[in-house]
Amino acid sequence: MEDLREIGQNEKNAVMESDFVVVLLPGGKGAHIVLGIAIGQGKRTFLFSRDGATDNIETTSTFYHLPEVEKCYGTLDDLLKKIKS
Repeated sequence: MEDLREIGQNEKNAVMESDFVVVLLPGGKGAHIVLGIAIGQGKRTFLFSRDGATDNIETTSTFYHLPEVEKCYGTLDDLLKKIKS
């Protein structure tokens, strides 16, 4: 369990020290925690979904629609263009 604690602390520190955060959906267990930390810290936050599932009323989260979350759909190239803009 100590290893998990250390990994978790390193992940948290990485989000806290970042200039921006990219969350790729569908995400794993920690994706939404990373999203929450990023939003809470006022980080520029990109939420990427290839198929636009973030706008599906059945699967979306209210946090996806906050003004500080920049949603991106399509390809990874589309995401990179949005980050660079």
